[in-house]
Amino acid sequence: MTVVEPFGLSVRDQALEADVQTGLSAVEAGLLDATKSEVPFITEAAQHLVRAGGKRFRPLLVMLAAQFGDPYAPGIVPSAVVVELTHLATLYHDDVMDEADVRRGVDSANVHWGNSVAVLTGDFLFARASHILADLGPEAVRIQAEAFERLVTGQILETAGPRDGRDPVEHYLDVLAGKTGSLVAVSVRFGAMMSGADDRIVETLTQYGERLGVAFQLADDVLDIASDSQESGKTPGTDLREGIATLPVLRLRAQAQEHRRPEDLELVALLDGDLTDDARHAEALRRLRVHPALEQARRDTVRYAQEARAMLAPLPDCSARTALEELCDAVVHRAG
Repeated sequence: MTVVEPFGLSVRDQALEADVQTGLSAVEAGLLDATKSEVPFITEAAQHLVRAGGKRFRPLLVMLAAQFGDPYAPGIVPSAVVVELTHLATLYHDDVMDEADVRRGVDSANVHWGNSVAVLTGDFLFARASHILADLGPEAVRIQAEAFERLVTGQILETAGPRDGRDPVEHYLDVLAGKTGSLVAVSVRFGAMMSGADDRIVETLTQYGERLGVAFQLADDVLDIASDSQESGKTPGTDLREGIATLPVLRLRAQAQEHRRPEDLELVALLDGDLTDDARHAEALRRLRVHPALEQARRDTVRYAQEARAMLAPLPDCSARTALEELCDAVVHRAG
C-alpha cells in the first residue's frame, strides 16, 4: 500500500498508483506551461500559487474518474489542467474579496502585488484555461461554462445573503454547491467523459463530485475556525474577520435564536462587532472552537461525505472506486 497526495490517500493498486502519479506529474508540468507569459512579471504572478503547491484535489479526481474508461486518453491531462487553473483563478479573486494575507503558506498575491494585479492575474488564468478548453471540444466548453456560471452565482448569492424568509443554512449550502461543488463535479465529469466512460458512469461520478465538493468546503469551514495557520496554510478566521458567516457561525446563530442562552447571545454579539480588532477576533475564535455549533458543522460535513460515498454504489467494484470512497473519509478527517 502506498500513499498519494492529497490527504495521504491510500492506494493499494500499484498500477492505479502509477497512473495517478504519472497523471499528476503531467498536470504539474501543464500548469507551469499554461502560466508562462512573454511578460516575466505576468509569469511570476501567475505561477505564484502554482509554485506554492496545494492539494491538487481536483486533478486527482480527474485521474481517478478516468480509470472508468481509458486512463491514457489524450484529453484527460489537459482537462485536469483546466479545472486546476480555474480553481487557482478563483483563489486570486477570493483573496482580494476576503482581504486575505496568506494563501498556501505564502503571502497572498494581493498582499504581494496589490488588488489590481491579483484580480488581473486571476483573469489571465481564466483566459489560459479557456484556451486549453477550446481544444477539448464544444461539449467541454459548455460544461465548463455552466459550472463557471454556477460558481459565480454562488459567490454572488453569498455576498447578497439569503432572501427574506429563507433558512440561512439552506441558503449557505446552496451557495457551496455552486461555489465549490460545481467545479469538483466537473473534475470527475471531465475525467470520466474524456476517458470514454459510459454515460451512466459519467452521471454517477458527477453527482458524487457535487456532494464531495460541498463536504470539502464544509471541512474548510471547520478548519478555518479550528486550525492554526501552519495546519491550514492560511490565516485562521479569515471569513470570520470579514463578516462572512460560514456554517459554524450559522449553526451558532440558529442555536442562539432557538434557545436564547445568554452565552450564545453574547458570542453572537461579539461576532456582530468589530472583528478587525485582533483581541476581539482572537476571543471570538477561542469561544467558537469550544462551542457545540462547531461540532454540529463537523456532523454536517460527515453527512455530505457519506452521501457522496453512497453515490458510488452503482460503479464497478475496482481500485479507483475504493480510492474515491477513501477520499470521502479523508475529507471528513480534515474536519477532525
